[in-house]
Amino acid sequence: MRFTALFMSLILMTSCGIFGSDSGTADLMGSQDQGEARIERYAGEKSQVITSVYTARKELSLTFNGMGDMQTMERLLNELDKYDIKATFFLPGIRVAEEPDIAKSIAARGHEIENNTLNHLDLTKLDYEQIYKEIQLSNEVIEKETGISPKYIRTRSGDYSDDILLVAAQLGMEGVVSYNINPKDRDMKNAKEIGDYVARYMSRGSVISLNTDINPEIVPAIRFIAEAAQDIGYKLITLSELVNNGGERKPLEQIPGYDAAKLNPDYKGTPYELVYKADTGKKEIAITFDDWATDKTVTRILDILAEHDVKATFFLRAQGVEHNPNLARAMIEEGHDVANHSYAHQVVTTLTPEQLQEDVVKAHQVITEAIQEQPLMLYRPPTGVVDHATAEIIAATGYPRIAMYDVTTLDWDVKNSADDIVNGIMDKTQSGSIILLHILDGIHTAEALPTVLERLKEKGYTFVKMKDLIE
Repeated sequence: MRFTALFMSLILMTSCGIFGSDSGTADLMGSQDQGEARIERYAGEKSQVITSVYTARKELSLTFNGMGDMQTMERLLNELDKYDIKATFFLPGIRVAEEPDIAKSIAARGHEIENNTLNHLDLTKLDYEQIYKEIQLSNEVIEKETGISPKYIRTRSGDYSDDILLVAAQLGMEGVVSYNINPKDRDMKNAKEIGDYVARYMSRGSVISLNTDINPEIVPAIRFIAEAAQDIGYKLITLSELVNNGGERKPLEQIPGYDAAKLNPDYKGTPYELVYKADTGKKEIAITFDDWATDKTVTRILDILAEHDVKATFFLRAQGVEHNPNLARAMIEEGHDVANHSYAHQVVTTLTPEQLQEDVVKAHQVITEAIQEQPLMLYRPPTGVVDHATAEIIAATGYPRIAMYDVTTLDWDVKNSADDIVNGIMDKTQSGSIILLHILDGIHTAEALPTVLERLKEKGYTFVKMKDLIE
């Protein structure tokens, strides 16, 4: 069976000119003259591109390209078993034809097998018919040798063209897969360098791409990747499972409230309110977080809030949200509020009216698209600096309430220890207080947070979201 499949592969490669022969086109035309039907360009919708998956779940996918030798693959599969990881393997059809036992072993271990093209060629340089046959025959070989019908296609580099997207759709495949985490193991990095890279960029819904046939260090790198995921509390699953668990991300214009913030040059005289604290007789307070950080930092803070059953308000720097929308959505799904903390985090008093309004509106739209709903219509100026003129400009966009605070410990400064943060909050907090903290990497806020929540509860304070406190 394997030799038959391999023979078919070689015949097809020759007839299509895939080896670069100048006579390829003539050969193909000749075979068509003898009765082979020409493959027409698909006229339907292009296949979807998957670089990551929209999800707030603590999941991501580890994927592999190519197919190493039997010894390497066996070591890799054993390492994945050791850490209870199920991965997705994109296999070249020619390698499956040569060594089907490896592919069968991958499937038997519970991993997913998908199409890595027939010969690992650069499909972006081939014509439509060649692309079609490269993908089609690889599908056929994989199915014949393993019984698995691939749903996804990935090129060797992860790059794709419109023709590749059309071919994938024409063949009934569910998507063309790229990646959003590439530790560049091709550069022959060692295992720890590979693991550290993945750890630095690890995020919910991510697709990690590694190669099995280039750098043997990918095998020991699995330990570092598994430990990084475990440290955050994330699970590595197959691509299909990740996609199935993911949600739909609607275009911005289909989300109610996307236009609640607009440019408005007629801003002079616009009423606004600066909210520093609430006037209440109850021992209620609001805890708020500004800015943006990596998954590790934000997830740690979300986990602490969940452990203490506290809901918070997050004022997000939208430039960060734009690169990691899943993390913003996770805040919403865990019951917190999300609000506007600008796009580029510039001091508002240094901007022209046009620049300021454009920043506010852009941030509103980015956050809206990320969380798939209108954010809380509160705006907090970066660094807390605002004056009458800029407050009017901000209010005119649709944000008449500007969220300030009465308790801050400058926790953004790494020189302020966890004890400094705890003591500052305990000294300043009173009924109706709005506490300002930050989600930034490398500071001591997450370290201080459990003690802050416990001590404030011991003093009889109840935590509410900022909108509930001020309303």
